Amino acid sequence: MATPGDIGSFSVWDYVVFALMLLISAVIGIYYAFAGGGQKTSKDFLMGGRSMTAVPVALSLTASFMSAVTVLGTPAEVYRFGSMFSIFAITYTIVVVITSEIYLPVFYRLGITSTYEYLELRFNKCVRLIGTVLFIIQTILYTGIVIYAPALALNQVTGFDLWGAVVATGVVCTFYCTMGGLKAVVWTDVFQVGIMVAGFSSVIIRAVVVQGGIAPILNDSFYGDRLNFWDFNPNPLQRHSFWTIVIGGTFTWTAIYGVNQSQVQRYIACKTRFHAKMSLYVNLLGLWAILSCAVLSGLAMYSIYKDCDPWTAKFVSAPDQLMPYLSLDILRDYPGLPGLFVACAYSGTLSTVSSSINALAAVTVEDLVKPYFKSISNSETKLSWVSKGTSLLYGAVCIAMAGLASLMGGLLQAALSIFGMVGGPLLGLFSLGILFPFVNPLGSVVGLLVGFAVSLWVGIGSQIYPPLPISSLPKYLSVDGCNFSTIDTNWTLTTALPTVTDLMIEAQVSDRPALADSWYSLSYLYFSTIGTIITLIVGIIVSLLSGGLKQNVNRDFLLTSQDFDYLKVLLPSSWGKESEKVEVLNYKTQDSDPYPDKGTDNPAFSHMEMYSTEGNEKVNGVNP
Repeated sequence: MATPGDIGSFSVWDYVVFALMLLISAVIGIYYAFAGGGQKTSKDFLMGGRSMTAVPVALSLTASFMSAVTVLGTPAEVYRFGSMFSIFAITYTIVVVITSEIYLPVFYRLGITSTYEYLELRFNKCVRLIGTVLFIIQTILYTGIVIYAPALALNQVTGFDLWGAVVATGVVCTFYCTMGGLKAVVWTDVFQVGIMVAGFSSVIIRAVVVQGGIAPILNDSFYGDRLNFWDFNPNPLQRHSFWTIVIGGTFTWTAIYGVNQSQVQRYIACKTRFHAKMSLYVNLLGLWAILSCAVLSGLAMYSIYKDCDPWTAKFVSAPDQLMPYLSLDILRDYPGLPGLFVACAYSGTLSTVSSSINALAAVTVEDLVKPYFKSISNSETKLSWVSKGTSLLYGAVCIAMAGLASLMGGLLQAALSIFGMVGGPLLGLFSLGILFPFVNPLGSVVGLLVGFAVSLWVGIGSQIYPPLPISSLPKYLSVDGCNFSTIDTNWTLTTALPTVTDLMIEAQVSDRPALADSWYSLSYLYFSTIGTIITLIVGIIVSLLSGGLKQNVNRDFLLTSQDFDYLKVLLPSSWGKESEKVEVLNYKTQDSDPYPDKGTDNPAFSHMEMYSTEGNEKVNGVNP
């Protein structure tokens, strides 16, 4: 292990490893651009021809869920606050069950490409447009930050070229998204999951060797109060407790897994509903594995730096730089391994950005192009080219957004929080449509807007008046073992300029309004919870007051008892019946009547699967 002055820097081999990761990702995109005749239709490009299987989709879901923010942030979280973050394993389980049993059946049955198509089918075009615009704004904002934030952290520690990395990852990502469509996104994600696990493993294995085994790491963590798994304090102001992680985390991540286009698009591209559900449950194993790696990395980091915290000692300027610092510190004698960890972090970036670009293209084509440009929507060739063009456009926009993020400074966290604040009300909106048949368009719009306003209120308030440190319960970090005299004169301490948030804190400690230490100090995990609950309550009340009970809603748009017929899904004898492909809804048949009577369900398919029969196309047993 090195002293702060000689942890070294990136070697040629580290750059070679990183470049190989980008090259292989690009080659996968080229392969799927031409494999099987290429991406001839928009359905092939955006949905992989609805022929994906469970395992690659599961790994893709895992990869895009675990961005570089997770790779760098989770170990630092465990290092500073302890192992309570591992309780998210319970949260992930609940989220996957809710998603697969409540939201997936409805979306898969309808055969939609964009989740926001559902909002028009269930409510009207206005609700669909609002949902689409909110998604596009939040995704572009978030994607730019996901590109820039890890690049900055890695640059400040390893000297890895900042804008070279930003442009290279953005261009490669845009390239394989535009060339290969969803299939390229999914299979590059599979490759990138492998890189992420390899990067984490290299750090963990080397740390175990340095510390003389896993026992000393666990022993140091125990006596350093880092093995704090359980804290049942119900106080909603506490940043992390069992309840904030399980309740607040469930709402936060269900908004992503259940209704966010980036995730939904992958699992409804599976060839059967059985594969779609299995992709979610197999993905759960991937989430547990990545979480375990991140938590163990954080504990190893504490064991190594328990007597000399690099952050307190100003060897790094932000907690997100701790993991790159550790990897360069303990792997410096093994050329290429620090590059493997950087490739691990950027694999998280690529997987998240590629899924975002593909989702943005799908939403734009399905929600903004097809309904309003009939000449394009009538030609599959034109739609395919428009899909590729929008992928290229959004790739450029996301790279530009990364440049804008570099100017935002202390407002980066605020932007990330806004991403979470939008997710809660949108989850509430979809839940109103799927779970409550009496909710009408007026109730849905009013509920969404009120929920969004309340979420923004608490979220922005928490940025202006940040919670006091007592709410986060940080653990003790020592610098008693630091030997500052060994610091080389060429070593520059990375001290951060005061951010907007820092200046706000100084001004507000003595002048905080009454709401600052109550409403604005809520755990950030409850932002989505509040948005969802407010949207549900307001939407239900407004609908009941405006005659919602009198409306007739097509039951295909609702969660029904048939969706819980587990025997037909689980028995091997029923799997063959799931093998037929889903038929995408055709808007032409619905121009005159947005809610046509689709009759009764075929009892042989009580789980409401879409299917085709020879010589007579049917949807849910009814002639279109």
